[in-house]
Amino acid sequence: MVAGLAIKKAPRVRLKDMKKLKGKPVAESRTETVEVVLPNDANPLGNLLGGKVMHLIDIAGAIVAQRHSRSQVVTVAVDQLDFHCPIRVGEHVALRAHITRAFRTSMEVEVRVYREDYMTGERQQTSSAFVTYVALDPQGKPQAVPPLILHTQEEKRRFREALGRRRRRLALAEHTRRRYFEKS
Repeated sequence: MVAGLAIKKAPRVRLKDMKKLKGKPVAESRTETVEVVLPNDANPLGNLLGGKVMHLIDIAGAIVAQRHSRSQVVTVAVDQLDFHCPIRVGEHVALRAHITRAFRTSMEVEVRVYREDYMTGERQQTSSAFVTYVALDPQGKPQAVPPLILHTQEEKRRFREALGRRRRRLALAEHTRRRYFEKS
């Protein structure tokens, strides 16, 4: 119990439940979305708002996670997000997203953001993020997700690297929980 809030651990998913799930390839859930940057989504400098970029990243990532798990998902973590260059009003903002790893109930999705010149089709990456989602059953409880079938060396590399990111993410979450939610 922390400040009147009970913190409950998610129920463990049994290994036999996971073995029943048929694996899915990365390509089956991959997505790309494109939209025009309009003035209502821009700051006074005419650049797409960072909050709007984060919103679009979360939507693109959630679509991938839903396609992979065929269930509702919730966002549980977003890794570092940097903005390397602006996306201007009138340009297209394109997001490419794919799953990098499926754990028991969670999935890591990589989302890359590009600005696209609609006249030339030229794209420049502006940001990227790794977003973690948890699949939910109809009662809102975490549920097992299908394993990931890897075909390419790139997919295998991303899969291996995802475990390191997950370990760092969980360690940081534990540190934050102790710092902010436990009594001093």
